[in-house]
Amino acid sequence: MNDARIARITGAFGLACVALSVGQFPLWLGDYPSFYDGSGFARHLFAIKNIAFNRILMDQGIYVSMLVFAAGLRHLIRQARSDTEWIGTLLFGAALGWVAVTVVADGLEGGAVLDTLNGNADPSAVRALIAGTLLIYNGSIAFAITGLFLASAAWATFDSGVLPRWTGWIAVAAAVLCVASVLRCMAVPSTPQVSITPVVGDRRLQRTSRR
Repeated sequence: MNDARIARITGAFGLACVALSVGQFPLWLGDYPSFYDGSGFARHLFAIKNIAFNRILMDQGIYVSMLVFAAGLRHLIRQARSDTEWIGTLLFGAALGWVAVTVVADGLEGGAVLDTLNGNADPSAVRALIAGTLLIYNGSIAFAITGLFLASAAWATFDSGVLPRWTGWIAVAAAVLCVASVLRCMAVPSTPQVSITPVVGDRRLQRTSRR
């Protein structure tokens, strides 16, 4: 397989990742009860069970696309400039770490939904599972790993020229926002709120509490 074909595959899976992420966003819109209210959140999950399972299914497509994109980009970085290979490896490792932790979050969310299907959900279990989901999705864990991926992509772009420089600057801006989000997670006192907030580098429920 030549580099031109690898570049096309990398671009196609990158676009697929973006398309699935954007397509999933409307499935997160709506009013959510406090996740400290286990009974209320259990009723909410039961009411949106099909939507929740569809979100998790779409996530699997995002994860596959993300890994193919990261692996292809690593290869292109190495081909463009061999001494920058270690940055490409760091980029791929960050993508793999992001996928690994968010798969766990999907499992926690899926477990919470499954617990509601028999009509007799355990509020304590649902609350614990949702708290774990939110911590991974939108706590300092998600922002730190996403920031590392974006910073690595920006560095590799500037150093190897494998992508247009303007994409590198976008990655820099997004990485800075991730760092700011990590600091905010550590600084803002906890509140029992769950809301929808657009965040660069993440697309899910934004918890207005710190890790």
